[in-house]
Amino acid sequence: MTKVINFLEKLNKGAGKIVSWFTVLMILAISIDVILRYVFQFTYIWMVELEIYFFGMLFLLASGYTFGYDKHVRVDVFYARCSERRQAWINLFGGAVFLLPWCHVVIVSSWYYSMASFMIREGSPQTGGLPALYLLKFCITIGFGLLGLQGVLSMLKSIQILQKPKN
Repeated sequence: MTKVINFLEKLNKGAGKIVSWFTVLMILAISIDVILRYVFQFTYIWMVELEIYFFGMLFLLASGYTFGYDKHVRVDVFYARCSERRQAWINLFGGAVFLLPWCHVVIVSSWYYSMASFMIREGSPQTGGLPALYLLKFCITIGFGLLGLQGVLSMLKSIQILQKPKN
């Protein structure tokens, strides 16, 4: 189990490091767009869409990485006061009953959604927009796949905690 945990952690951290560069690219695109818009009074539709693509990719593809560092949104009213074992039970139950089934539903439905977009080579409906909208749609599938893998990792860590002898 430790080898699987280490592999999934490396995969998640690697994806997070790659996706973090989208932040730099997004800031660069926004900066150029702002300069063009306010200094030269024009903008390109493709540049605005590129900003949206980078934001969407960052949000979707970094969700597993964020979950791995426990920086996701959680209501900690009761959870924070629980023992490590109780938190492990909550994480195990929540992952098995809510997270993994939801990831499965989104992965399956977004796959068909993305494939339909790819098959028609869907692009931006805007004149001068980006030609490959399906790439952004595939990020839904990939992002929820990474989130699901992180959920499995979290559940495996919870199992390890529960296997420790009680103090």
